[in-house]
Amino acid sequence: VQLQASGGGLVQAGGSLRLSCAASGADFRRLAVTWFRQRPGKQRELVARVRRFGSTEYADSVKGRFTISRDDSASAVYLQMNSLTPEDTAVYTCYARDAAAVLSPDYWGQGTLVTVSS
Repeated sequence: VQLQASGGGLVQAGGSLRLSCAASGADFRRLAVTWFRQRPGKQRELVARVRRFGSTEYADSVKGRFTISRDDSASAVYLQMNSLTPEDTAVYTCYARDAAAVLSPDYWGQGTLVTVSS
């Protein structure tokens, strides 16, 4: 499974960005996909997750501002980020696992950098 993350960039505080994570090499419908981020000097943290049938979860710090969604027909997951603050500056990485399998490898995409200026 290959994951391709895109959509990062530089945005002013209060602005929006939409990240995409495109998957290939698997039945996308089997995958649960998670966005992680690593802020400067901090450990990697979970941002949002979307499970196989669309249920979602979010970190408290992004609830109400970020929305994760999936498009199984496009084999992609999106992270809509609104009301961005400088605290959201990080490298965002998508991760997937086969949620229909008893055991699944971890699949990681490359990171995409989000920089929010004040």
